[in-house]
Amino acid sequence: MQLTTQWIVGFVDGEGCFYIGLNKKKDLIQEYQVLPEFSVVQHKRDIKLLYALKNFFGCGVVRNNKGKDSNIMQYRVRGQKDLLEKIIPFFQKHKLKSIKNVNFKKFRNVLLLIEKSEHLTIEGIQKIKIFLNNE
Repeated sequence: MQLTTQWIVGFVDGEGCFYIGLNKKKDLIQEYQVLPEFSVVQHKRDIKLLYALKNFFGCGVVRNNKGKDSNIMQYRVRGQKDLLEKIIPFFQKHKLKSIKNVNFKKFRNVLLLIEKSEHLTIEGIQKIKIFLNNE
């Protein structure tokens, strides 16, 4: 299945998610683990679309989203290198049209902090929280 860049942008505008998880971890100096994730979720009947996205970007996984018995599947990219070298450049070049572009920009800003290891400091976590809370 061949996907066009315009189709991908529209599809991700409707079905995609740029997510930054902040997991409280008391054993870390900065008290939080930062977990970036790009994902697209679909019913299993459209799993070919998710595999086409995986093939297009050349990274990520396709997996069941909600457990063994769920009909919901997910294309997910969590690797920092893949996010920085494949996902971020694609959506910088091919702009999302909806409010999701604001979410993407926050996601990108957090990944740039992670790239500089700022997420490993208390100050960096504060910056991330500010990015995530600003509309």
